[in-house]
Amino acid sequence: MPQHSAISDILSQYKAGKMPLDAAAEAIEGLRLERVGDIACLDIGRNVRCGMPEVVLAEGKDAAHLAEIAVRLAAAAGRCVITRISPEQAGVVKALAKKKKIHLDYREAGRVMVLGNGPAPAKTGGIVGIITAGTSDIRVAEEAKVIAEEMGCEVKTAYDVGAAGIHRLFPALKPLVSAHAFIVCAGREGTLPSVVAGLVDKPVIGVPVSVGYGYMGEGRAALASMLQSCSVISVVNIDAGFTAGAFAARIANLGVKP
Repeated sequence: MPQHSAISDILSQYKAGKMPLDAAAEAIEGLRLERVGDIACLDIGRNVRCGMPEVVLAEGKDAAHLAEIAVRLAAAAGRCVITRISPEQAGVVKALAKKKKIHLDYREAGRVMVLGNGPAPAKTGGIVGIITAGTSDIRVAEEAKVIAEEMGCEVKTAYDVGAAGIHRLFPALKPLVSAHAFIVCAGREGTLPSVVAGLVDKPVIGVPVSVGYGYMGEGRAALASMLQSCSVISVVNIDAGFTAGAFAARIANLGVKP
């Protein structure tokens, strides 16, 4: 099985005498864990092991605990992504990050925060296209966008091209034709991923969004529709922007490997 590029980089640094053997071995094994008191166990080696950053889900977490986890992770691993962060939690994380001199990028539209204690991820050449049916789907699309970017991909977007006015889709697709994988977010009846998959020759990942009301509302009808698609698509769970972004980035990055 081909090694992740980070492993090759570590070996190159060791060969050149820029990294001692013990440090290289620790980085390569990708199994480093670090405790944060009694509240969390941080997976420091996920990026080396899996080629994707460690992501912290903010929902349900105490703001002070979240801040300590995120800052410690960014300091140890170099990067940390927080998803589903509330404005109140964001304020607490910002304060601690500033105190610890950790760089922070808050993407409010997608409720995502990225903390960095080192260089930004190197570009891989992978390209991910993200499309939304409506403006209500943008919050999920933005979460997927940040994750794909953190995995080194260029992300091209086309928002609000919904199936109700299908003529809007065709010009929106043109700038995205170079993408190695597509993410299509849609609520209500969830038609758009199936339509897109019938027009492009690249993998399409459907993301049902919790938009809609009444019977089968809150994304359930969209999920059922995508699962029954006669076009060839993969489907993630309702509002699962992180999963879609990571999956699309893996596909895109494989597409540019020699």
